[in-house]
Amino acid sequence: MTIKRRQFITTFGLAALTTQIPLPTAQGKLSPNTILKPPCLQIGDTVGLIAPAGIIDAKDIEAANESISRLGLKVKLGKHILDRYGYLAGKDADRAYDVNVMFGDRSVKAIIAMRGGWGCNRILPLLNYSLIRSHPKILMGYSDITSLLLAINARSRVITFHGPVATSTWNQLTVDYLKRILFNAEAVTMRNLNTSGVQAQAIPITSGVYVPRKARGKLVGGNLSVLSAMVGSPYLPSWNKSILFVEEIGEDVYRIDRMLTQLKTAGILNQISGFIFGQCTNCSPGNEPSLTLMQVLQDHILPLDIPAWYGSMIGHIKDKFTVPIGLEVEIDANVGTIRMLEAAVSKKNDSIKRFY
Repeated sequence: MTIKRRQFITTFGLAALTTQIPLPTAQGKLSPNTILKPPCLQIGDTVGLIAPAGIIDAKDIEAANESISRLGLKVKLGKHILDRYGYLAGKDADRAYDVNVMFGDRSVKAIIAMRGGWGCNRILPLLNYSLIRSHPKILMGYSDITSLLLAINARSRVITFHGPVATSTWNQLTVDYLKRILFNAEAVTMRNLNTSGVQAQAIPITSGVYVPRKARGKLVGGNLSVLSAMVGSPYLPSWNKSILFVEEIGEDVYRIDRMLTQLKTAGILNQISGFIFGQCTNCSPGNEPSLTLMQVLQDHILPLDIPAWYGSMIGHIKDKFTVPIGLEVEIDANVGTIRMLEAAVSKKNDSIKRFY
């Protein structure tokens, strides 16, 4: 089946969508600092697919449509989803347009990025954060989509989700976590399974200093290289007493060291209350003399005297958690778990609903 680009009618022009004029909403009495939970998904809902970063092909859309349809969901395509501009999926203004329109489209109940790559940082100034806050929806992806997840959480104060992109492997474990969190509105405990082949490994704490192995805080993070490239911008959330999680792929160990050093010198690491390194897929020491990855993590994290571990099922791997960004969680470094302290999405009868 060949899927063509869909053209859909919207009442929002590009100029209106890229302004930052606050829109009237049903939750107008809420404090601007109140974190909004997007409504949960239901069978029959429509999911908007966008390509805010790297280029995709029609065959990618067909595969994504098949995967998402198996969840009982319908698919709506961004107008510019098959555009190309070098290594980007279209011009910045057009990719931002698709993000803004999907948030403003009443028929769309969640938004999933097709893939990562590079490009989301370029469109952050073009997003309508007031519109997004007025229409809170599930936004999900990982890798370069980290930019959108963090910026929208920081500027629109909406929970976002570090999880599979539309072209991911939607296997049973990945789908099970996604359904429990996004459909059932459960507050789950994320625990590595023995069948995943991924084991959590605690990062040692400084000897002689008592540090609890558990910590609570707002869960924030994503891809390490994307996150480090955002340092100094106005699109990052507060780090005070947060739980930082990161993941990476295809980086030599010295580059991991360089990026963590940037977070350290920017004053981010000394503010967090817990640290999780998910997976560093295909991260090698390189051909030159090198530290090991664990030595680098110990150098940066051990002096913080906070609960920390490596190996959570977060990253460029087949089995992955759906991680809510901006939600309060409790982590346990002894067993490598992330326990959600509340649901990350709202039920249909909750006070914070779709605002149309």
